[in-house]
Amino acid sequence: MQPGADKTANVPGGPAPFLPANPQYASPFTASGPVVGMQASGSSQPSSPFIPSRPIAGSGTSITPGASMPNFPRAMAVQDSSWMPPPVRFNGPANAPPSAYSKQDTSAYQTQVPRFTPSAQPAPPFSITPQGGPPVLTHSGSFPPSQVSSDPMSIPSVPSNQMPPSGNFALPLQSSLSAPRPPGPPQLAPSPGDYNVLPRGSVPRSPVNMRFATPGSISQPPPQTFPATHLPYHPPQGGFVAPPPPPIGAPIGFSPREQMQYPSAAPPLGGSLQGLVEDFQSITLGSTPGSLDPGLDFRSLPRPFDNNDEMISVHEKYPLNCQPRFLRLTTHAFPSSQSLLARWHLPLGIVVHPLAEVPDGDEVPIVNFGPAGIVRCRRCRNYINPYVTFTDAGRKWRCNICSLMNDVPGEYLCALDANGRRLDQDQRPELSKGSVEFVAPTEYMVRPPMPPSYFFVIDVSVSAVRNGLLEVVAKTIKSCLDELPGFPRTQIGFLTFDSTLHFYSLKSSLSQPQMMVVADLDDIFLPLPDDLLVNLSDSRNVVDAFLDSLPSMFQDNANMESAFGPALKASYMVMSQLGGKLLIFQSTLPSLGSGRLRLRGDDRRVYGTDKEHNLRIPEDSFYKQMAADFTKNQIAVDIYAFSENYSDIASLGTLAKYTGGQVYHYPSFKADSHQEKLTHELTRDLTRETAWEAVMRIRCSKGVRFASYHGHFMLRTVDLLALPAVDSDKAFAMQLALEETLLTTQVVFFQVALLYTSSSGERRIRVHTSAVPVVPDLAEMYRQADTGAIISLLSRLAIENSLSNKLDDARQMIQVKIVKCLKEYRNLYAVQHRLTGRMIYPESLKLLPLYALCLCKSAALRGGFADVSLDERCAAGYSMMILPIRRLLKLLYPSLLRTDEIIIKAADSEDSLRQLPLTVGSLDSRGLYVCDDGFSFVFWLGQMLPSDVINKILGVDASMFPDLSKVQFCEQDNEVTRKIKTILQKLRTNDPSYCQLIHVVRQGEHPRESVLFMSKLVEDQFAGCSNYSDWILQIHRQSQSP
Repeated sequence: MQPGADKTANVPGGPAPFLPANPQYASPFTASGPVVGMQASGSSQPSSPFIPSRPIAGSGTSITPGASMPNFPRAMAVQDSSWMPPPVRFNGPANAPPSAYSKQDTSAYQTQVPRFTPSAQPAPPFSITPQGGPPVLTHSGSFPPSQVSSDPMSIPSVPSNQMPPSGNFALPLQSSLSAPRPPGPPQLAPSPGDYNVLPRGSVPRSPVNMRFATPGSISQPPPQTFPATHLPYHPPQGGFVAPPPPPIGAPIGFSPREQMQYPSAAPPLGGSLQGLVEDFQSITLGSTPGSLDPGLDFRSLPRPFDNNDEMISVHEKYPLNCQPRFLRLTTHAFPSSQSLLARWHLPLGIVVHPLAEVPDGDEVPIVNFGPAGIVRCRRCRNYINPYVTFTDAGRKWRCNICSLMNDVPGEYLCALDANGRRLDQDQRPELSKGSVEFVAPTEYMVRPPMPPSYFFVIDVSVSAVRNGLLEVVAKTIKSCLDELPGFPRTQIGFLTFDSTLHFYSLKSSLSQPQMMVVADLDDIFLPLPDDLLVNLSDSRNVVDAFLDSLPSMFQDNANMESAFGPALKASYMVMSQLGGKLLIFQSTLPSLGSGRLRLRGDDRRVYGTDKEHNLRIPEDSFYKQMAADFTKNQIAVDIYAFSENYSDIASLGTLAKYTGGQVYHYPSFKADSHQEKLTHELTRDLTRETAWEAVMRIRCSKGVRFASYHGHFMLRTVDLLALPAVDSDKAFAMQLALEETLLTTQVVFFQVALLYTSSSGERRIRVHTSAVPVVPDLAEMYRQADTGAIISLLSRLAIENSLSNKLDDARQMIQVKIVKCLKEYRNLYAVQHRLTGRMIYPESLKLLPLYALCLCKSAALRGGFADVSLDERCAAGYSMMILPIRRLLKLLYPSLLRTDEIIIKAADSEDSLRQLPLTVGSLDSRGLYVCDDGFSFVFWLGQMLPSDVINKILGVDASMFPDLSKVQFCEQDNEVTRKIKTILQKLRTNDPSYCQLIHVVRQGEHPRESVLFMSKLVEDQFAGCSNYSDWILQIHRQSQSP
């Protein structure tokens, strides 16, 4: 890596160095003559200009005596010859002053070699050291256009009220006195997000349309010309004074980059004007010494009000990439070396959502190569994609992953145009789209595609009967039978259990299902094995009859035991031939046979000790072994847990974790209040499009490897993920590492390949391809960071950390990463800008501290024994491990909306549904609020909310202080409830994967208000975690410490 490669890139709006407040200036050369092209008071003296080694930037001609140049109302004096200002880089063109210099005779000028301090860095192109007074600042605090220079060695600004004695400038001349050098071609200003890449010799350019400027280049607009006239020069009075520090009473809070400008102090050269703009966001902490007020404007802190999903712009530069909904990196600027990665401090990885839902008209194209087979690389088995290149008149193609030259099959041959593109490229989706689905030939099948199979294992113990679980489940399954995917091939079966196992023969020749009971839990066998899993279309009448009779069949059951383990074994025996999806409805802690669990509970004494994590891991290895057997036979497990008491979700969830399944938790289930949520989520689970018998592999360019995988799957080999069933509601995360010290490529490629069987029985391969530029600049990595992907990967790392360490250690790990990241970013600009009293961060990571705080306060990680029940904590952890980015961010930072204004004032719903900060300060005791985290709606009724509104919403008199946990919400039919239902329906349509459970709490209602509502106000202090302001102050202090 070359020196200076990790410096700030020269991009528009990029940062420029800011000089110290009171520097001592050097005078490497002197000039006593008048300024060339200017008319100054006083007698003329011989000049001693400094001769640069290359032409002045932007200047096309040499300087002729008597030629005019822009008027400098102020000049700058220098005092000491022992100091040279550091180089300054200017970013972004501004208004260019006129400049046209005529040729002059340079023989009259005497040169003097300047004195520079020896350095390993290359010398700057030139420098100007005027001998007059300092340039002036305008009343607005910025320099006049004629006083800002693009010179990399400029002199800092000074106040306009203190001026040194008059003097003249010594302008640099061409290094060759015989003839002026022709100007170089004008450099285009890089677009936002472009960056500099160090020269790599003969390394070919990236195949995508990217511009890589040489280091240190300065973008310039074309020079303007103006008539040569002599303008009067007015020397200032007084000596040089350094710029004053910003006042204590400076504006406090969020400061956009447009307001943070530090003008340069050198006169314009070459006709270009470069503004010194801060390429970062900042929060000003303007506290007065000795004051308890931190000086932080809480209202101005960054919040995700625009949208929760931060879409990145990399797809615009790489239009052939797959859509970000399928694949996102934590930073879309890949580090070029391990040393640069070490300074990143945040997780480097990708988040993959292979079956993400797409809007209508944007479906993934399907490609069928027919008998010829899919075109793939011989060595790395990479699938053909838009980033491969064709040569030899189209007869060969080069793999973008391993660079191997492959032969093009004869039936796939096509001529190339003058640019080396295939003539049919736009007609072939695999060569023009980042996402494509191939129809797999027979060699991609281990066995013939199996039909979709659904096997239901239902707890019928007394708790399941009392809470109404059986009735809701039976009605929901029956309503979904016509929509199950795979008709007419779909297979279905049922098993119920309490202290014994109940099998059901669903043979099509029967008029009623036949129940068979197996009481021997130690020696499980299958009675009538051929009739337990049947074709749905053939046995539809028998299945309907079973579901109709199921609730009444066990209505008098008083059995409290649960043979959950033996039921799992029996299910495995039934499904092992075909595979499919196993749906388990459990409401009692397993107590009989294999896999029985003890009531470990939530021991307060264990928290804070080294044994704390044992509560959150499976107690019995039986469940992990069963999960491995299920995965081997292509069986995915979904767990529906309904227990009122402890049911050891930590152990039961293992079945879903290693089989690609999901955990649904309904604590204290009651059919009256939970029916809508259970019906919606079970319906979606049964009817959504599912990929069966799937395996997934991700390939990447040479020099990069996958360090770890996170999500619900079984790792079959080092890089092959086994997924018995996968759908659009599951995402996966992977950490990346560098195998080589220095990457030699300019682009890194990633390709996700998901091989699966569709519900129609067709074997397919979904492929997503993405390209990411390699950069040597840490600042560019931060500029291209993706907060959503970082939080998604960081949450998985923290949850897995809590399975082997204390909760406090997991929260501390999050905070340490955030602090190190912001500290490293601060060091990039500490020399160039005045950062005292400010916490700075890149625009792309403005929400990272907030989401990190929300993550620490999530149900999976917050507090200790008294804050979240053990089952709820484990269930939240299992859910967060599979959530896509957008849904995760919604869970971490819910939406708080005020609805009474719409209801009472009949305001327009579009204008009134404004998201509020998650703090008590946003609440009004006269209002009605709803908090939506994607999993639940919590309605908060203020104490001063009109009683008639409460009566219309709840149907009860609020003055009687009813138990709101038992009150049905919006069951009344009136205008108020209709408006509320319209609002809820609108919120639910944004994400159909879950149905929010409705809770109603009253202001001051303890403990429900604290548990259900206050815990979602993540910007307030809760569960031992700081509020948002204190969190920012704490991170700021730690990021400043050495």
